[in-house]
Amino acid sequence: MPPLFIRKRSAEASDGELLRRFSEEGDIAILGQLYERYMHLVYGVCLKYLEEREASKDEVMNIFEKLVTAVPQQREEIVNFRTWLYVVTKNHCLMLLRSRKSEAAHTEAMLADPAFFMENSSEMHPLEEEGERDTEQLRECIERLKKEQRECIRLFYYEGFGYRQIAEKLGMEEKKVKSYIQNGKRNLRICMEKG
Repeated sequence: MPPLFIRKRSAEASDGELLRRFSEEGDIAILGQLYERYMHLVYGVCLKYLEEREASKDEVMNIFEKLVTAVPQQREEIVNFRTWLYVVTKNHCLMLLRSRKSEAAHTEAMLADPAFFMENSSEMHPLEEEGERDTEQLRECIERLKKEQRECIRLFYYEGFGYRQIAEKLGMEEKKVKSYIQNGKRNLRICMEKG
């Protein structure tokens, strides 16, 4: 058998032939062989819509996984695989963008509602009703927190940073910051109650 670089392209199976074989045999390697021909195009479409290299690379793999079920279901509708794959890729990216936009709107709505994250106004600051002796106990309890909770609590309550500022400073998502603060507050209350 001649080396890969010497083989003639005409000897390769057509897209239609590979689709037929995949439909009959169900061998994912056959679909992989077909998909490999167009991966660069799929990546290009993803990059055009998502505008992020790493996210686009991830979606190239997600689209392949989607094809494993989509191709057998839509086999009769696929006249030109390349054109069909372009439409599938474009729709996948548009759905992903819609999902992100919806998630961002939901996050903004949560951020606009302070009651969502704060259990009640008396718990806005862990030191609010504590005496001097309790202040020392609170400091000890803060030291016992997990690192992320401790950092978020200190930045939020003691240094006056907002969620977004903390997220940027620590390199994490705002949702994580809020979660660490809430879990940290809960752990502090438990620690303080144990005395």
